[in-house]
Amino acid sequence: MAIKTAIIGLGIMGRRMLEHMMRHPAYDPAFLWDPSAGNAALALQTAPDAHLCDSAGAAIAGADLVYLACPPEPRKAYTLEAARQGKALFLEKPLGVDIAASADLVERVAAAGVPAAVNFTQAAGAALADISAAAKAGRMGDLAGVDIVVTYAAWPRGWQQAADWLRFRDEGGMTREVISHFVFFAERILGPLTMVWARPSYPADPALCETHMLARLENAAGVPVSIMASVGGAQPDRQELTVKGSLCSYRVAEFHALSVSDGAAFQPAAPQDSDPRSTSLRVQLDDLQAMMAGREHRLATLPEALRVQRLIEAMLQGKS
Repeated sequence: MAIKTAIIGLGIMGRRMLEHMMRHPAYDPAFLWDPSAGNAALALQTAPDAHLCDSAGAAIAGADLVYLACPPEPRKAYTLEAARQGKALFLEKPLGVDIAASADLVERVAAAGVPAAVNFTQAAGAALADISAAAKAGRMGDLAGVDIVVTYAAWPRGWQQAADWLRFRDEGGMTREVISHFVFFAERILGPLTMVWARPSYPADPALCETHMLARLENAAGVPVSIMASVGGAQPDRQELTVKGSLCSYRVAEFHALSVSDGAAFQPAAPQDSDPRSTSLRVQLDDLQAMMAGREHRLATLPEALRVQRLIEAMLQGKS
C-alpha cells in the first residue's frame, strides 16, 4: 500500500514535494495543510483528490508519514506532535534556529522511536556517492580540503520571492538555506567539522539577513573547508562545492553536475541529467521509502542536521 503522507506547509518546497510524491508509486500525499488559502489552492491544483485539512493536527492524525515544509519557527511543535502520535517524519532543514530547542527536538524524537530524516537534497544523490567512493578508495589521493562558493545577484532568488521570510535575519538567509547543504556534504566526506572563524556581513537594516559570508571550518585532522558567499551584482547564480585531492578533485555545480580534474580543466564526470531536480527528489523519495520499511538509507539523520545547524548558527554569529 502507498504511504499515506501529510504535507504541512504548501509553499514552494511543499508543492514541489507534493508534485513528486504524486509521481512516485510508493506515496499517497493524502492530507494537506497550510495557513495560506492561496498556497492551499495551488496545491489542490496538483492534487485535487487530496484532503485539505482544517489544521496541521488533523493532517498529521491521518498520515503514516509527515513531511514538514513549513518555516523553521513552527517546525518543532509540529515535529513533536507527529512524534507523539507515532508518525514517521521527513523534515526540511534547518531543524530550527535555536540550538537548545533543536537539541531538545532531536532528543525527544529519538525517545519516541519514530523513523525520521531531514531533506538535505544531495544525501542520496550520485555526486555524493561518487565522491565518497573515490575518497574512500584512495583514488583522490590525500584530501586537501573543500571549497564552497555561492554567489547570487539577489536574495531571495526570483523563484523564492513568495517565501518572504527568507529575506529576514531571524529565520532566512543563504547560509541557512543553501550553504547548509554543502556543509552537510562536506561532513559526509570529511567527518564532523568545527568552526575556526567566520565573518558574515549584514545590511544596515537589522531585520534583514546576511549578504556575505566568509568562513573556515576544519575536521579533526585539520583539513579545511573554505566558504565564500555573496549577494549582489549582475551575475548568474553560482553554487559550487569542490572536494580537493592530491591526485584529483571533484566539483559539484548547481547541486548535481559532477566534474573531475587531475590538474587540468574540470571535465564532466558523468552524463548531464536532463531533469536533475526530478532525479534528486526521486532518489530522496526512494531512500525515504527504504527508511519507512526499516531498511538502510542515505538520508540525513536528525543528529547530522543538528551538527550542521550548530555550525551554521555559529557562522551567522561570526567569530574572528
